[in-house]
Amino acid sequence: MSQPWTHVAPHSPAYPRVNEHYVEPEWVSKRLFEEEKFKGRIYDPCCGFGRIVKAAFAAGYTAYGSDLVDRGWDSTPQDFTKHLSPHDNIVTNPPFDKMAQIVFCAVERARYKAAIIMPTARLNAARWLIETPLRRVWLLTPRPSMPPGHVIASGGKVGGGKSDYCWLVFEKGYAGEPEMRWLHRDKP
Repeated sequence: MSQPWTHVAPHSPAYPRVNEHYVEPEWVSKRLFEEEKFKGRIYDPCCGFGRIVKAAFAAGYTAYGSDLVDRGWDSTPQDFTKHLSPHDNIVTNPPFDKMAQIVFCAVERARYKAAIIMPTARLNAARWLIETPLRRVWLLTPRPSMPPGHVIASGGKVGGGKSDYCWLVFEKGYAGEPEMRWLHRDKP
């Protein structure tokens, strides 16, 4: 799918921007892999500290990751937007200022599914999603705190998230309306 990249408004978190590296709590990926089934390997092109890759391993998947910047997980920096190789599944928490570009790249390069974390407040304005095979939206509850990586790396206090997030799951060949579900940190 070759789409023009649509500009997405910059993220305005409670924390100041530092190299667009915001880290999801571990439960966010763990619960995704418990509820959403994937066929094949998992690739995270914005892997940061490797939380999604580790959660995929724990769920029994073969997983690997890279990042534009070496953040400790992978020592080979790679720009996903220029990396053209296909992958079975792409699961990532991308820089929010590059959301549309990452989504289009992931949908194009995933053989089966792509799952992307997105601020829920951006869904209404993301008209570019209409052009994608969006299968499912997983609303994350309770609201996760997603601080910058440097806060976590320095042992800073984490908690009190102020923004809502969701997983967008795209499935190759899907053409229907997306469904919406809740992904609870603690299974209901």
